[in-house]
Amino acid sequence: MGGTGPGWGPAGLWVTLALAWSAAVALAAEEPAEPCGADGWAQDAVPPGAAFVAAASYRGPGNDDTRSNKELPILLWWSGSLFPHFPGDTERIDCPRGSCLVTRSRRVARHRRTKALIFYGTDFRAYEAPLPRLPHQTWALFHEESPMNNYVLSHSPGIRLFNYTATFRRESDYPLTLQWLPGTAYLRAPAVSLAEKDAWRRKGYGPVLYMQSHCDVPSDRDRYVRELMKYIQVDSYGKCLHNRELPSERLRDTSTATTEDSEFMTFIARYKFHLALENAICDDYMTEKLWRPMHLGAVPVYRGSPAVRDWMPNNLSIILIDDFDTPQELAKYLDFLDKNGEEYLKYLEYKNAGGIKNQFLLESLEKREWGVNDMTLPNYLNGFECFICDKENTRVKEEQEHKKSHGKIPAPRPHIAQFKHMGCPMPTPGFGSVEDLSGGDSWKEMWLQDYWQSLDQGEALTAMIHRNESHQGRFWDYMHEIFLKRTRQH
Repeated sequence: MGGTGPGWGPAGLWVTLALAWSAAVALAAEEPAEPCGADGWAQDAVPPGAAFVAAASYRGPGNDDTRSNKELPILLWWSGSLFPHFPGDTERIDCPRGSCLVTRSRRVARHRRTKALIFYGTDFRAYEAPLPRLPHQTWALFHEESPMNNYVLSHSPGIRLFNYTATFRRESDYPLTLQWLPGTAYLRAPAVSLAEKDAWRRKGYGPVLYMQSHCDVPSDRDRYVRELMKYIQVDSYGKCLHNRELPSERLRDTSTATTEDSEFMTFIARYKFHLALENAICDDYMTEKLWRPMHLGAVPVYRGSPAVRDWMPNNLSIILIDDFDTPQELAKYLDFLDKNGEEYLKYLEYKNAGGIKNQFLLESLEKREWGVNDMTLPNYLNGFECFICDKENTRVKEEQEHKKSHGKIPAPRPHIAQFKHMGCPMPTPGFGSVEDLSGGDSWKEMWLQDYWQSLDQGEALTAMIHRNESHQGRFWDYMHEIFLKRTRQH
């Protein structure tokens, strides 16, 4: 079900954007484009008002940029809910290579100084994208959440719509891979003693904890856990495969779990193993499901990022589900560790002094310029903003040099996001194969269809940009065209 859209592959999109960016040099001194008629934003395309001249300065890292606000490039947060400045709609940011104005006001979407649009991946919908795509603007993607939120971004046509990315993948332009790990001190927090964990077991609690209330997900984790439950006691407190009640109404409140409440954390820390299955499978997609058990001193039984070992504190700190051929074999190993404390404790040696031996992890944390729950460092939204601001100021200077040289200095080449900036694989069943599933299986009907329809959506929007379409309503005509092409091919 692969293939390209109606005559337009990734290479074609690159040519389109390259030509568009070259043309943008000539647009630098022009007035805003005429409204195109696309609903929701073009009708309000007017020059910036007083707010864009008198915006209060966001200090950030600072610089020596002496330009007034009305001279600065504008970055538009198309997904306004993520705008990281309060209380207004517009702010000046002072980044290492220059300053910019950032705003969530779509009224400047078509202005000549609006150099970049920043999209939030979860909110991005191909059928709502601003069209036509203007030649002087870059598109930036911020997407730290699960690939399941938008599979359009896991296909080349979708991710290559963007020039710059901030995703959980280490290959993205502004990686957010360790967004859930505050630092090494979080990993080194003391664990509950083995004696207390064994006492917990003698009270009738299982060795394995499962805590999920989001059940129908692409990783199909419940299907695996249901099979594992046949061979070892798994205490499941969430809505998914629920078989045990938390001891108080307060702990049963989902907000208690999501805020790392101390009473809740103390309760779950007594379990030797936590089933830590992400809601989707993708390289470097690692969440609190992995890091929180390690913080508490429980051993994660993990399925998620296939590359997770690259980030672990040492070579023996988690148990990978996919290292075992069957759930029954995994259950036997967990039972062995449960009954052999000395072997179990080897998985917690990273908490000892000098126990974190992974230099790649240590260096990645050291180089990270944003913080997690650290008010002394910028958050990753402000960090990505400055990253884009610096890129756009560099591009503006290169365009000016190209223009002054009358073409002797080449125009800047567009930077295009690559498949590996997201590139998540097709969902597969949590246990067994697709062929084993019934025709009416709800997981099969939901997630396989969503994954492949997302490819079509990326191809449709790519084709619309290629043809300089102005009307979002034609998106479904393009989808139909792709459907007919696939029907002819198969």
